[in-house]
Amino acid sequence: MSNVTSIQTSPSAALADALHRHAARSKRWGFIFALWTAVLWGAWYVPGTALWYEFPYSAIPEGDRALRLTAVAVMTFVHAVAVFLFLLVWNGVLGKVSDFGRTFVRFRRISKWYALASICGGPIAIFGSYMAMGFVGPVFAAVTSLFYPVFGALIARLWYREKITTYAAIGMSLIILGGVAIYGPELFGQDSGAKEHAWLGYLGGLMSAIGWGAEGAVAARAMDVSDPDTGIQCRFSFEIMFWGVLILPVLAFFGLPVFRLIADTLADGRAMLWIVLASVCHAFCYTSFYKSFGLIGVGRGEAIGNLYAVFALLFIAAFTLEFPPVYFIIGLVLAVGGSFVMFREPADAITTLRDAQSEGGAV
Repeated sequence: MSNVTSIQTSPSAALADALHRHAARSKRWGFIFALWTAVLWGAWYVPGTALWYEFPYSAIPEGDRALRLTAVAVMTFVHAVAVFLFLLVWNGVLGKVSDFGRTFVRFRRISKWYALASICGGPIAIFGSYMAMGFVGPVFAAVTSLFYPVFGALIARLWYREKITTYAAIGMSLIILGGVAIYGPELFGQDSGAKEHAWLGYLGGLMSAIGWGAEGAVAARAMDVSDPDTGIQCRFSFEIMFWGVLILPVLAFFGLPVFRLIADTLADGRAMLWIVLASVCHAFCYTSFYKSFGLIGVGRGEAIGNLYAVFALLFIAAFTLEFPPVYFIIGLVLAVGGSFVMFREPADAITTLRDAQSEGGAV
């Protein structure tokens, strides 16, 4: 009788073991992708800031608000085109270009979410981050973006009931505190009051935090039924359309030198070098970003991605050869400690990322 019982229960035990191993593997790869997001995002701040010091952007007076905003729009557009080209090569190597086409044309069911994500991530978040760098400074741009996981987790929780466990909440809080500890002293040391139209930089910082948080929550809906590699290509396709077909032509209609700025940017080798480097970072940063959402959820993926604050200062230190101050070490300990707290969460806890009462699908 006992043999019969063991035979009857062994399939279920094997299934439970297989599910546990699958959950552990998904958790591990989800955190790996989220960590790559942080590394590449941190690297992006170096060329993203350096671009402001190259022609034609360095020749724009700080007091010329309209021209500087136009320059931000041109930066974001050229950046999006370069990212799209890198992603096209990436999907070509993976053999997913045809999948990208099939996903893109299914607007009503799938790609509408990527279109909305492109608005959140491009004309709101990336545009806002370039605004913050141009009107206040790169340190301010980075510290305001640190709060995007809060917006992303809250939107995902309210919209489709994604779980926020105790481990996840504590880890997110520690990572955000680490980022504030890293950037806070420098932020308060910046003389933003002497800069003209600094309020536009503050607005841009808020836009970047809200935009990137919302983008993760929106894109996660589409990734229920699509591949992240093709999805991110759709997202940048729509961003190029929004800039090239709608926003930039309107700016040109009102007499702003949109096409001259684009031509000058393409003609300047140093400016294009920084754009190419920034685009490489963002192309593969976004690929890892989207992959992490389906494995560990929006809140966790964005919180681990928030370690970009640590990597940003590491890359800056590598270029400037200046050793980081003591508060950097404090922030580093908090941010890394938060990621380990989140990683200690049992793998089975993230097997089901949403509550049972949430609506399924991405339709």
